[in-house]
This record gives sequence, C-alpha cells and structure tokens, in this order.
Amino acid sequence: MSTLSSGPNLTDLADKYGSDKGSGKHRYTELYHMLFSPFRNRKITFLEMGLLIGGPEHGKDADRQTTDLPSIRMWLDYFTKARIVGLDVSDFSWFEHDRFDFVRCDMDDRANINEAIGRIGAPDIVIDDASHASHHQQNAFLEIFPLLPSGGLYIIEDLRWQPPPYEKAGITKTAALFQSWLHQRTFEHSDPTVAEQFNALAPDISGCFVFQAGYKKARRDQVAVIHKR
Repeated sequence: MSTLSSGPNLTDLADKYGSDKGSGKHRYTELYHMLFSPFRNRKITFLEMGLLIGGPEHGKDADRQTTDLPSIRMWLDYFTKARIVGLDVSDFSWFEHDRFDFVRCDMDDRANINEAIGRIGAPDIVIDDASHASHHQQNAFLEIFPLLPSGGLYIIEDLRWQPPPYEKAGITKTAALFQSWLHQRTFEHSDPTVAEQFNALAPDISGCFVFQAGYKKARRDQVAVIHKR
C-alpha cells in the first residue's frame, strides 16, 4: 500500500466519531480523502472553522455548553503529524491534545478574524464549516486565503444553506460568487467593494471546483474547493 494512502480511511473515521462529513450525511470525506492523502504524514497546519453543530446559526447562545469535537478527533487520527487548529464562536478550550490548538473567533468581525489568524499563523489547509452565512464565509476567505502557501487548499462547506439569524438580505451567495469566477473569470458581487477584493485575489487561484450535494449534478451547490497558485 502507498504511504500516501496508508492508515484509516477518512470516511471510516468520520463515521466512528459521528462527524456529519461522513457516509451518514454529506459524504465530504470521500472527496477529502483523495485531496488530503498527500498531506496526511506531513507537518502541516490544518484549520477548521466551526466545530460542532447547534451554535448561534441555529438560534443557540454563543456561550452554549460544548461537549464534543467529532471532526477534530477525526482529523487528529487522520493526520499523523499535523497541527490541528479549531476556530469557533463558542468555547472549545476544554479539549486538550498536544497537536490541537483552539482560538475563539466571531466570523461577523473581519478584524477579529485577522487577529485570530495572526495567532494561528498561515494554514496549509482550511475548511470553513462555521455559520454558513454568506458574508461570514466571504469575510473568512478574504482574510485567510492570501496567507495560504502555494499548493494550499481552501474549502467552504454547506453552500446551499444559510442561517436565517445571520444571513444578510440581498447579499450574493458564496456559491454564486465562485460560480461567476468559474464561468466568467471574474467575481461578481452585489457589493462592488467585496467584488473588487475578491478579484484582487483571482491571480492567486490556480483552480476552483464546486461540487453539488451528494455529488449529483442536478442538485444545488454544496462544497467549494479552491487551490492556491
């Protein structure tokens, strides 16, 4: 067996720990296992934003009691040498592991994201599984993507759902934003300033792929993968 793919299958780990990224729901791990295999035995920094379902995007208080970290446990098992960093508006500082760091952050505030990423340092792989509000996803991308090294991966999950408590009326959805770049090689946004900021990053994008829910073309856009040039 190749050393790139040795070790547990990512979908098996997701199912073991109860992550919704596995076979029971989104099936993201089928894609991620292919993308991440070359990284799994390397000393990288892996950042996941949004660590447990049921936060303010579902009407809960940000200071809710948190009890588990399914995907973080999965990543720690999958990546043998990686530093795993979790970022969330709720508190997960109780979880201790020698390769895990936690930073609390409000995705509504770009200055707060900038401060958080300054503490984390440049990540090699990013997964945005936070609130799923369009402007939160876009805030994070604008602050974090420029810091990725060449060959880095930036992934945005759950594009087809936006939380009513957070979503701004009239804002361009993140899926539509990246589809505009895919089809026209320019980012189109209802806010010209946001469009300008995204277009300034376009030369750093070597590839962008948008996958539909369940990997079925007839369904709505669900996950975006952006590769840093």
